Parts: sequence; structure tokens; C-alpha cells
Amino acid sequence: MQETTGQYIERITGYVKRKNHLKVLQATLKSLGALTRGKWSSTLARRPSIDKWSVAEIVAHLAESEIVFAHRLRMVLSEDGVPIQSFDEKKWQQNAHALIKDPGLAMELFSVVREANIVLLRSLSRTQWEMHGTHSERGRETVARMVELYAGHDVNHLMQVRNILAGFGSKTPSQRG
Repeated sequence: MQETTGQYIERITGYVKRKNHLKVLQATLKSLGALTRGKWSSTLARRPSIDKWSVAEIVAHLAESEIVFAHRLRMVLSEDGVPIQSFDEKKWQQNAHALIKDPGLAMELFSVVREANIVLLRSLSRTQWEMHGTHSERGRETVARMVELYAGHDVNHLMQVRNILAGFGSKTPSQRG
């Protein structure tokens, strides 16, 4: 049974309850880097099952999602109440060939855009944190809510990466198998 939008939101925001969402966003870079650094490309490209993404696909997804977040954030800060268009992550993933083939490039893109977003978020006034957009599927979302959702999204994908790598033995090029 597929998760509803409401169930998805409840699940991912549950991961970051009582956490500083901005710190979660910042910590993701370090955590993801530590998890993937030194891993064989074949390990990162291997799917745990036919219907599940590989680590390389997850990293590409995080990079592309961060671009979307950067755009949405800047749109909301430019015009309070602006419409926020949803995007079909599966279709975006179908066009992410270069990022999937090169997880290092995907990680670099994710890092640069995430760092720029964090710098921007740290500069916001209290009033700006309450500015909002209207998401086409989820309704009204303040900047604070967007940050909470992306923090939960990060935690969700970090758990997936950990589980995938644990299932494959998480071997590195220095470990002979």
C-alpha cells in the first residue's frame, strides 16, 4: 500500500521532532560523506532490490532535491504566498544519469547547494522564517516548515543509505573481499 502525502509528512517530520532542523541539514553533509567516502562505485551503484534506489541514486536525488529546495526557498522569500510547484522525483531521477554515474559529482553538487542554503537560512529574520508559499500538494508551507520537511527527508535517506550499505557489507576499496 502506497503512503499518502499526509502519512509521508507525518513519518518524515517524526524523524526530526525536538531536533534543531537547521543543524540536521548541516549534519547531513558530514554524515553522507562519511557513509559514502571510499566505497566502491559498484557498491554505490548496486540496488538492494529491483524497486529500491541504490546509494548512488539516493545521492543524486538529494542533489536534485537540494536544487528544488534552493529554488522554492528563494521564491518564497521573494514573494510571500507564492505558489510552490510539486515535482515528480521519479521523472527527475530518470534524467539524472550523469549524477547517478558519478556519485562524487552528485555529492559535490549537493554540498555546494546545501552550504549556500544554510548560509541563506542563517541570515533570515524571524519574519522571514514565517514567510510562506502554497505547495500544490501540501498546502501552506512556511520557510520553517520547509526546513523541517527537508531535515526529515535527509534523515529518511541517510537511514536508507546506512541500511543499504550494511546489507552489502559496506566494503571499501581497501578491504579485499
